[in-house]
Amino acid sequence: MNHRFLSIVGLVAAMTFTGGCGVFKPRGTGEAGAEKVIVGKTAPALADALPAWAPKKHAFNPSRTREHDLLHTTLRVSFDWEKQYLHGLAELTLKPYFYPQRQLTLDAKGMDIHSVHLMQGFDGTALEYKYDGQKLTIDLGKEYTRDEKYKLEIDYTAKPNELASGGSDAITEDKGLYFINPLGEEPNKPQQIWTQGETEASSAWFPTIDAPNERMTQDIYINIDPKYTTLSNGTFVYSRQNADGTKTDYWKQEKPHAPYLAMLAIGEFAVVEDKWRDLEVNYYVEPAYESTARKVFGNTPEMMEFFSQKLGVDYPWAKYAQVVVRDFVSGAMENTSASTFMEDLQLNEREVLDKSWDGIIAHELFHQWFGDLVTTESWANLPLNEAFANYSEYLWAEHKYGADEAAYLHLEELGQYLDEAQTKREPLIRYHYKDREDMFDSHSYAKGGRVLHMLRKIVGDDAWWASLNLYLTRNKYSDVEVAELRMAFEDVTGHDLMWFFDQWFMKPGHPELLVTQRYNKGQLQLNVQQLQDTTYSPVYRLPLQIAIWAEGKKQLHPVVVEKANQTFTFDVAAQPQLVLFDAEQQLLGTVEHEKTEEELLFQFRHAGHLAPKLDALSELQEQVSRPQVQSIYKEALKDDYWAVRSTALSILSRLKEGQVASLEPTIKQMAVNDEKGSVRAEAILALAGWGGGKYQDLFRQAMNDSSYQVAAAAILGYASTGAADAKQRMAQFEDESNEEVVLALATIYAVQAGPEKYDWFLQKLKSASSGELYYLLQSFGAYLASNSETNTPEVIAILGGIAKEHRLYYVRAAAYQALMVMSENPEVERLMQEIKAQEKDERLLQMYEM
Repeated sequence: MNHRFLSIVGLVAAMTFTGGCGVFKPRGTGEAGAEKVIVGKTAPALADALPAWAPKKHAFNPSRTREHDLLHTTLRVSFDWEKQYLHGLAELTLKPYFYPQRQLTLDAKGMDIHSVHLMQGFDGTALEYKYDGQKLTIDLGKEYTRDEKYKLEIDYTAKPNELASGGSDAITEDKGLYFINPLGEEPNKPQQIWTQGETEASSAWFPTIDAPNERMTQDIYINIDPKYTTLSNGTFVYSRQNADGTKTDYWKQEKPHAPYLAMLAIGEFAVVEDKWRDLEVNYYVEPAYESTARKVFGNTPEMMEFFSQKLGVDYPWAKYAQVVVRDFVSGAMENTSASTFMEDLQLNEREVLDKSWDGIIAHELFHQWFGDLVTTESWANLPLNEAFANYSEYLWAEHKYGADEAAYLHLEELGQYLDEAQTKREPLIRYHYKDREDMFDSHSYAKGGRVLHMLRKIVGDDAWWASLNLYLTRNKYSDVEVAELRMAFEDVTGHDLMWFFDQWFMKPGHPELLVTQRYNKGQLQLNVQQLQDTTYSPVYRLPLQIAIWAEGKKQLHPVVVEKANQTFTFDVAAQPQLVLFDAEQQLLGTVEHEKTEEELLFQFRHAGHLAPKLDALSELQEQVSRPQVQSIYKEALKDDYWAVRSTALSILSRLKEGQVASLEPTIKQMAVNDEKGSVRAEAILALAGWGGGKYQDLFRQAMNDSSYQVAAAAILGYASTGAADAKQRMAQFEDESNEEVVLALATIYAVQAGPEKYDWFLQKLKSASSGELYYLLQSFGAYLASNSETNTPEVIAILGGIAKEHRLYYVRAAAYQALMVMSENPEVERLMQEIKAQEKDERLLQMYEM
């Protein structure tokens, strides 16, 4: 699963607010991540203070004890759209796992259980059972041994909306089954039904053993109106017309998978057909996006071939489908053979110019091996699913787009983990957690991916892929823990890797290194201190390389850092021009290594990796007025890789106009001609920040750019000039539905508009997608604060409804924050108290108390 939330507008959204949720950016949407690429410096914890990130003490969480083995599930389902119920008949085939059993306990959340029968052919014997709303406990009528199968039929009604709300930052709700616009009352939204099983929410729509160490085959018969297209796991067998005017679609999953990977999706989808080798590869989207679906998902067959060839294990399922749904509760989900994606992957012709979703597409595809074919035995071992899926984004970027694009993704992920590490440091594999949803964090994803990258560097590419092949073939269709991954690598390489897995998977934290150097009489001494708090983290063993340039020549020296304070000595004929610690830039951690201006200039031009180039630009920004420093910014603005150009622009835009006068003509040309839309947009915003009055014509022209990002930046730039016709030009875009443009206008209207824009805000609030709505509410709150006459009962009711009822907790939070600007109103104060009293999400309750 990809859990990170979408940053809708990159640069434009950053101007609206800074805040709370993690982001998942499509590749190329902007440079919001550019500032994170410079590795931060983390001070060691004080000896007498408990760090904010200190690992918390929680109860031990083992894997689920297996008393029964669920072999097969057959589901026959129909739906009550008005009540938002699923009516189901579940037929489960089981046997005791090892020890004889007379009683079976199933997960079945929030259901009405109508009957339970033991089946012998078509004959059923009613069984006694107890049901507490969460667990269904059945007396089997006799004791069964592990050699005896038995079949149960359960007649039930699932009522997902009557479940208590739960979820996490990764998966914002856990009710399993979702009806979208069930009564068709929302004019801008299709009617859909879809499921989301991870972590243990499949049991909210069918009775099962809802644990990742369980596996079953399945048949699903979906009874529905013929106007809808259905999707589920496995192979589509047939569609049968029924006498009552409905149809029944039959989907068959012949290979076993975990219950949390079961899925269905129902809607009026256009199905865009593709293929990989002889397998169907289909993309399910709303009809309005049929023409662009292949532009979004079209690299999927190439990804399947790339991963199959590299792993030596062909894609293992009967087909691969990808479906985009409305109001999804996460970024995407790797259901076996049928991944589900959030609506943001539906793009029009202009939007595909700016955005690539290859990362999230690769992520869910790689899960079909790592997570679906081989599954974590417990949520404590979640990185065995998510770290691999995260790292697949790097592998694909490296293969398809080159080393710089992969390196940029690596730096974004490293920054994401280091951000989280300011307040949280846990082992990757952690059996002690408060809630299984807590496992879905930047440790399991971003840190896990970076740890796999280091493992790949240590063993080498041939051993890396051979080890993954052994891991997959040895453990296919089974559940695993981290030791099985370690043993696969050890069996291939012949090396004991316990030291690596212990320090990186089983211990919290990361190395925090201070590197100093001294050169004297042909010898370079490099001192490396590990400053991390060893109360919680180990003294790391770090195999890496040191690159030394002297007299224009580069030498590489492999070393192993393994002490808290360690000095390495190298023979170097002349004063080094540059010493680059961790020459391959593969280390997960922070490194403080002070360099002179001359060394940084040399580093930018010669280091050969993206991170040192960006680091040099950042470190030299205070000296940008010096001609020799300004020269590398001129080079950076013309660099072949977009992120270097973008980072240079981002740094330069923070400086005063007079400091960058000589670079301004280049930036003006970039605003018009750069091949990357996000770079053109950043150049426009830089010019606007320096007082863009003299660039009115440029901004006016850019408002018609093919890129929505550029148009949105130009709208902001033109509004900042105070041009007499600015309001009229803004009004020309008010009917635009693109999020970039809508949020740019909202940013302007929040501080410049009066009551005349009241109706525009309300119309956009009603039509916004969930991600857009979150940001739009930020601007609307600012608008309400400066336009008290618009604080109407209608507005209060709309915000109250969102704060109470919206399915996404962070959107509810944004609506509550907008209400706060009117909290002096007794009616609003009472409403906020009602919202607090009704809210069940602990994250929001903590925020509301603050």
